[in-house]
Amino acid sequence: MGKITFLGAGSTIFAKNVLGDWMLTEALRNFEIALYDIDEKRLDESYNMLSIINKTLNKSRANINKYKDRKEALRGAKYIVNAIQVGGYDPCTIIDFEVPKKYGLRQTIGDTLGIGGIFRGLRTIPVMLDFAKDIEEVCPDAWLLNYTNPMSMITLAMIKGTKVKTVGLCHSVQTCASDLLSKLNMSTEGISYKIAGINHMGWLLEITKDGKDLYPEIKKKSKNIRKT
Repeated sequence: MGKITFLGAGSTIFAKNVLGDWMLTEALRNFEIALYDIDEKRLDESYNMLSIINKTLNKSRANINKYKDRKEALRGAKYIVNAIQVGGYDPCTIIDFEVPKKYGLRQTIGDTLGIGGIFRGLRTIPVMLDFAKDIEEVCPDAWLLNYTNPMSMITLAMIKGTKVKTVGLCHSVQTCASDLLSKLNMSTEGISYKIAGINHMGWLLEITKDGKDLYPEIKKKSKNIRKT
C-alpha cells in the first residue's frame, strides 16, 4: 500500500474532487490518504467528508488519516498533492485585486497571471521551499503534484530550487473542451481531444468525435456567436 499526502486538505471541495477520483482508480484504492491543513476545523470537515466517500464509493479500502504535523503527514508518501493558499482569501486575495485596481490595472480572476499573480507567487514560493525541506528529508522519492497558483511560477521554483520531483497541474484541462462545446450548444458525448499550453491558457490542438474533426463546425458556430 502506498501513501498519498494532500497539503491544503481544508480545501474541502477540491479535496473531494481530486481524492474522490483517486478512490475510483483501481491501482490507488488501497492507498493511505494523509490529510494536512493548518486550519483544524476545515481539516476535520474534509476528513469527515472523505471518510463517507471512502465508505460509499470505495468500500472503505483507503486508509484516511488527518495530521497536525506536516512532516509526519509527508513521511513515506509516494505522491503529494499541493493545494494550499497562503494568506487565505481575506486579506490576501482581496489585496491581489485591490492594489492593481488602485493603479488602474484590472487583475484577472485567474490568479496565476498579472500583478496579483506575482503577489501570490511572492508569498507562496517561500512556503513551498520550506515544504521541500521536509519532502527531501522524509519522502525524497515522492512526486509533488502542484495545483496551487501561480502554478507555473511555483512549479518552476520547485524544479529550479529544490530536488523535489514536481509536476504542475491545472483542472482546466478536463473542462476546456466541454466548456467550449456547451457554449456552442454542441454535444460532448464521445469526443476526444488533445490540449497543450500553460496554466489558464490551454489550447485545443485537436478535437474530434468518432474520428471526425470538429473544428470546422466549431469555427462556423463561433462566427454566429460573435454576430449576436
